[in-house]
This record gives sequence, C-alpha cells and structure tokens, in this order.
Amino acid sequence: MSVNQGTRAYDAVIVGAGHNGLVAAAYLARAGRSVLVLERLGHTGGAAVSSTPFAGVEARLSRYSYLVSLLPRKIVADLGLDFRLRSRTISSYTPVERAGRPTGLLVGGGEARTRDAFARLTGGAREYAAWQRFYGMTGRVAERVFPTLTEPLPTRDELRRRVDDESAWRALFEEPIGAAVEEYFEDDLVRGVVLTDALIGTFADAHDPSLAQNRCFLYHVIGGGTGAWDVPVGGMGALTDALAAAARAAGAEIVTGHEAVRVTGDEYGAEVTYRTAEGEGVAAARHVLVNAAPQELATLTGDTPPEPAEGAQLKVNMLLTRLPKLRDPDVDPREAFAGTFHIAEGYGQLATAHAQAAAGRLPAAPPSEIYCHSLTDPTILGPELAGRGYQTLTLFGLHTPARLFDRDNDGVREELLAATLAELDAHLAEPLADCLATDADGRPCIEAKTPLDLERDLRLPGGNIFHRALSWPYSQADTGRWGVETPHPRVLLCGAGAVRGGGVSGVPGHNAAMAVLEQGA
Repeated sequence: MSVNQGTRAYDAVIVGAGHNGLVAAAYLARAGRSVLVLERLGHTGGAAVSSTPFAGVEARLSRYSYLVSLLPRKIVADLGLDFRLRSRTISSYTPVERAGRPTGLLVGGGEARTRDAFARLTGGAREYAAWQRFYGMTGRVAERVFPTLTEPLPTRDELRRRVDDESAWRALFEEPIGAAVEEYFEDDLVRGVVLTDALIGTFADAHDPSLAQNRCFLYHVIGGGTGAWDVPVGGMGALTDALAAAARAAGAEIVTGHEAVRVTGDEYGAEVTYRTAEGEGVAAARHVLVNAAPQELATLTGDTPPEPAEGAQLKVNMLLTRLPKLRDPDVDPREAFAGTFHIAEGYGQLATAHAQAAAGRLPAAPPSEIYCHSLTDPTILGPELAGRGYQTLTLFGLHTPARLFDRDNDGVREELLAATLAELDAHLAEPLADCLATDADGRPCIEAKTPLDLERDLRLPGGNIFHRALSWPYSQADTGRWGVETPHPRVLLCGAGAVRGGGVSGVPGHNAAMAVLEQGA
C-alpha cells in the first residue's frame, strides 16, 4: 500500500511499525486522531515478528524477540487485542558436573520439587531458603514498580517511597547487583542463574559501577508485577499482527515500503519526508512519533547523535527432529528445555567470559541460554512437524559485544557458534547436530545472528536490542513528563530507547500516545 505523493496532513505521523509504533497508532486512532504509520520494511512488526527462516519448512519462529513479560495487561485490554500468552511449566534448568557426575538444577514444577532440586544440588536447605527470600524481595518491588511504567514518570524519591523497602532499594538501585547476589547466595551455580537476568543484551560485570547490570536486572524481574516470562501463542508475530489489526480497525493508515528520511518541525507541528520506490513525499502532522533508536531519531532531525550503542548477544534459531538426550539421568529433556536452559552460566564462568570479551577475545566457554517455545506452544509448527515430534530451539548468547565481530563478522560468527554449541554438547548424551532438522535444500535448520547482523537487518545501532543502555524508571533532568519527549516540541520518541523502553512491552508507545493526548491539539 502507498500513501498519496505530495503533502498530506494528519494529527500524528508515526515513523516505524514495530510494536511500540503500532501501540501508539492504535491508542491515538481510538481517540479519534488521524494517524499515518510509515514503515521502511515490507511488513509490520519490526523485531517482534514470526518468520519461517528455513526453506520449505513450516515452522514459524519468533526470530528476534522471544518471550513476553513487560507488556502490561492494560494495553492488551485497552486495545482489545486478540492475543494470548501461555505460561511455561518450568522456570529453568542448569546442567553442571559435580563430583565427577552430571547433575543440574531444575527450578519449577512446584515448590516441593524445586526445594528438593536445590537440596540435591547443594546438599542442604540454605540456598533454597535464600532463593525464596531474594525473589520474595524482587516480587515486592515488582508489584510496586511495574504499575508505574504506564504512568507519568515518578521522581527518584517518589519511586523510592513507593518501593518502601530500603534494603531492596539499596540492592537493586544503589549497589552493584553482584553485592546482593553474593550476600544472599553461596553456591556458584545458583549465583550464576540469578545473575543472568542482569546480563541479557547487556555487556557488564556483576560489580560494574555504572549499574547497567542493575537496570537490566530490574526490567527482567518486574514484568507483570511478578517477573514471569511467558510464551506468545502463535509466536511473537501474533502480537504485532493483533496490534496492526487494532490500529487499522480504529482508522490508522499503515503503509509499508515507506522510509522516513527527514523530520522537521517547530512548536506548531512537524513534517516527515519519506521515500518509496516511486519517489519522495511529505506528510505533515501535529505530532511525529519516532519508533526508532535515538541515533536514528538524531539522523532524521539533524541533531547530534547520542553515544553509540553496542549490542552484546548471539541469537541462534534452530529446528530439531527431536530433543537431545541429557547426560543428567534425573531430568527429562522435555522438562529441561521447557523453561530457560542455562549453559556455562555459573557465576565464575560469567565473570571469566566477561573479562575475556572485555580484553577483545571470544569467551572460551561462551555463556548462553536456550528456550524451546514449541513445548509450550506447538501451534508454531505445522501439523506434520508437530506430529513427528519436531521442536524449535532458540539460543541467546551473552558477553559477545559487537566489537568482537568488527574484523570478520562471518568468520567470528561461525567460530562463536561452534564454541557455543560445544558448551551445550558437553551436557548432552548425543551431539546436537544429530538432532538438527534439514530444510528443503538439505541444509541444517540453524541460523545465527550477531550484533552486526541485527544492525544490518533491523537498523539496531550496534545490534543493541534495547536501542541503548536501559534507563532507570524514574525522571531525571532531561527525561520529560513521560520519558518520550525530545528537544523538538512536536516530535516524540516512542521506541525502545525511550525512558522505560526495552523488551516487548508497548510501554513507550503507550506513553507517547498519552503525551500527545495530554497536549491536546
């Protein structure tokens, strides 16, 4: 679909049809505003899409973003989305070898079972009691902080009063998260499982004085007021398809193949110049909402760009003919892979991997975690594949900053993938390669994406999945009332780089729409 060439006027023009842009479009259109959404790619959804990456294979994978935690139920209800989430039966499994034998930690399946798993691994009751205390603390913080994400930004003092727990505030907001992890837990493996939530897409040490790891940890434990991470039924594309449908039903106009190249404006309004295969056009608006990274916003407006972002993850999608057998005889693979399967993520291993990557080397034992969405939602597989027991695996690697790939992205990608799968194989009773399906051309069903690949494919600066370092969920000197404001009065940032952005949440889209509606005409 193409918008008419020449200048047309709207109440709001939204640059980018990722999930945040679609949330904003749906809210504004439902409020009676005329809305145009311009999308560069040939489809909506941005990074929150489902796709079939393997030729001739009917498996729709959540290719770039996998799980949902930060999406407020308020947004789903307000927009009447036909969208469902499904809880995973197991939280996590972490294999390890101790006393010369394979074992591991399975978290989930009920309190008694989890308690027994901790005792079997650690030889006592202490670590599980500490686990309950620690996540009881984060759960109370989640209940109090998560509802604020769709409200005007609180001040730091207001949020601190809302948390109303000085020890929790100190542990999460003031001291490096490593201090709390070490205070609560003694077992290296348990410490590592806890720390991983602080390192998703974030290249930092447990004791980094910047507290980047704390901000990452916070966003990973507050979702829904519980910290639960759920599987989107039908894949992540089901969410963005529902959002696009809701926006269109409310009257928003969404056009693909329209690349915004310039945004200009003043206190009265703004214009977006866009390019299509047929030429250029201009859309005028009272407000322009940019669902892109802060660097892209600066390019569009001609401002000085912020400090470059850097991603730090390896993303791997796979399709298997069957789940591999484990060396740990006490765990069924269908349970081990049902939650988050941690690999080389002991506390000491994570510190070593970070130090090696910081020194410019690939980690010798790359840490990663795996999710098997098809165990929770088999609808992402075609009926024939599901009937034959096929399963998807998605791997997310940590501590692989974009700088490591600068010299040879293709070569380093292959080297890192081989090392990462070798770490997984060390805990399997059979090589993963023996379980990989093949596509219509006879090639193994596996694809890997480095930060540089994500930068190229999705225009994520440095491949950073959050667009830039995550922010604290409270106001600071330049954050504005909603955390979406920019130096241009009629231009708002509604992407993941907004304050309280990051993850599949829709929060920046909601907040940008609220900012527009508050301003009135």
